[in-house]
Order: sequence, then structure tokens, then C-alpha cells
Amino acid sequence: MRPETREGAGPLRTGLTTGTCATAAAVAAARLALGAAAPDPVPVTLPRGEAVTLALLDAGTVAGGGEAGVRKDAGDDPDATHGARVWVRVEPRVESGVAFHAGAGVGTVTRPGLQVPAGEPAINPVPRQMIAAHLEAVAGELDHAGGFAVTVGVDGGERIAERTMNPRLGIVGGLSILGTTGIVRPFSCAAYIASIHQAIDVARSNGIRRVACCTGGTSEAAASDRYGLDDMALIEMGDLFGAALKYLRQHPIPTVVLAAGFGKLSKFAAGHLDTHSRKCAIDLAGLATEAADLGADNALAERIAAANTTMEALEACREAGVPLADRICARAWDQARRRLSDHSGLEVCAVDRDGRVLGHAAGGTEARA
Repeated sequence: MRPETREGAGPLRTGLTTGTCATAAAVAAARLALGAAAPDPVPVTLPRGEAVTLALLDAGTVAGGGEAGVRKDAGDDPDATHGARVWVRVEPRVESGVAFHAGAGVGTVTRPGLQVPAGEPAINPVPRQMIAAHLEAVAGELDHAGGFAVTVGVDGGERIAERTMNPRLGIVGGLSILGTTGIVRPFSCAAYIASIHQAIDVARSNGIRRVACCTGGTSEAAASDRYGLDDMALIEMGDLFGAALKYLRQHPIPTVVLAAGFGKLSKFAAGHLDTHSRKCAIDLAGLATEAADLGADNALAERIAAANTTMEALEACREAGVPLADRICARAWDQARRRLSDHSGLEVCAVDRDGRVLGHAAGGTEARA
């Protein structure tokens, strides 16, 4: 059972990726297609050598082959695919090797820049390698000299994909079959970081020269409106400022905009690379110090330090003519500058809950020490 809270529940459970689930289903389906019994549970060897077993949800023969399904268990990670049925149909063929096809619920790549070429099913390289290696072993055991046609699907995958970045990345029709280690580690953010990397790769491959790394839908809308950006140029980084900037340092794009809610931006400006509330809190006392440096009197500084929200603090500064939002943007600009190989095209925008731009910083507006 998945615990309702993380507190007092003991160690968090790891899970298994969609790639691992598809591998287990492929082994069962291939054995059935070749006239053998399907083991249950199915043994799978993960990329780093760990051995796991997965229970079958269903398995049987179909015209021309076999089909099996596995229930995705993401452990205690808040994974969109947790509980989904991952199924694989395997058809033996004379030709050697494995030909992959997208079944219902698995997407097709339509843009360059991802790990598989446009026109291919969105089954990432490591899951492909896992499936191919396990099917090669099945073929050897059962004296099958040819290869296999492998169709991978996910029940409800097209609907689940609407909650992922796949549509923006140009993956249409469903989910991606993912995994590099075969294991889902709870709250590791690995899948989210991978989606940030993919979004940057797609933008670069399609000649995008200005991207906006945004913390959410409101900041995305503000950046799109301010800079005239389409979806391909909007990078949904959430709280992971550090992950986005690290990848952009290694894979640069000429102009980078950080667009964020003021609260999250204030955390990044203070040096926090992951601004999730479980990692750090807003420092109202620090905001009061910044305001005082900009000319706020003691009464205003005390009001900021005692504020319930950053927006309350900002409103007090606005009334007093203290440009706190611009100062925090400048501090954030300086944090980002240190983490990019080229910051000549760097800009920072702070937005409110209605998408209004509250503050801005660009090249040459570094915060004063």
C-alpha cells in the first residue's frame, strides 16, 4: 500500500520503470508466441545487473503471436503512470533483430532532438536494449532463428500523456517508455530532470535561439506573451532551477529567460537550486534586508519580515516605491550568471499569480554586493 504521507511511514519504496514493465511483458509474450509457457512472475535483469521479478496481470496467445500485460508499480514516487497496465504484443518473424511499434497509449516522436528519431515509437534506447537482450535470450533458449516484431502499449496512455510534457516535445498519441536504470526512486526527480533535458534538446535541434525556463503555467504564459514564444521554446523546469541551468551550461542556447513566481525566484536568488517547499523556505527576513538596502525605513522592513506572504511584502514595497522585485530579479540573474557558460543573453522575470511581470533583470544589471 502507498502511504498517504511521507512522515512516519518508514523507508520509501522504490518502483520499476515502464521500460522494465515492458521487458517483463515482452518476455512472457515471446515465450507464448513460440509455444512455451510464460513464467509468472517474470525474471528481468536490470541494466546495472540487478535481478527483479514482475507479476503478470494477464497473458495469452493472439493471432500471430503472444501478448502479456504488467501493472506499473512506481513504489512511493508520485508517478503519472503508477497503476497503468503496460502491455506488449510479440510476433516472431524470419528477419533477425527487433522491430518496435507503438501500440495504443504509446506515443510517436515527431520532432528531432529526442533520443529516438522522428517517426519512431517513443520507446527510449535503454528499454529497447533491455527488451532486445531478453528476447535474444528467449530465442536462444527456444531455438528461434529469427527476430521479433514488438508492439508496446499502455492502457489509457494517451490520456495520461496529457499530464506530461510529451505533447510539447512533439511526442503524439501517448506516453514514452522510459528508464535508464530500470528502477524508479521516489522523489528523485529523475524523470522530471529528464523531461527538462529533452525540452532543451528539442529546442536546440529545431533552431530555437531563445528559451524561457519557467516555474509553472502562469510564468509560461507571461514569458510567451512578453517574448512571443511558442510552446517549443518554453521549458517547464518547476522548482529545478539548478538542473535546467546545469544542462544549459553544457548545451547552450543563445538567449535564456528565467520566468518565475516571485516566491520561488526569491529562493533561487538566495542560492537554492531546488525551490520546492520541502527543500527550503522563503526568507522574509532576507527580503527585509534587501528592502532596507534599497532605502526602506525600519517600519517597512519590520512589516516585510512579519508578512504572511511574499506578495504582501511586495505590495508594501510597491506602496513605498521600493523596487524589491527588480532587486530580487537582479540577485537571481547573478545566481544564474555563475552557472551558465555564456550569460550575454540572460534575462530574469518575476511574475505574480495573475501573470503580471513584477520585476526584470538583464545583462549589466547584476545585483550590487
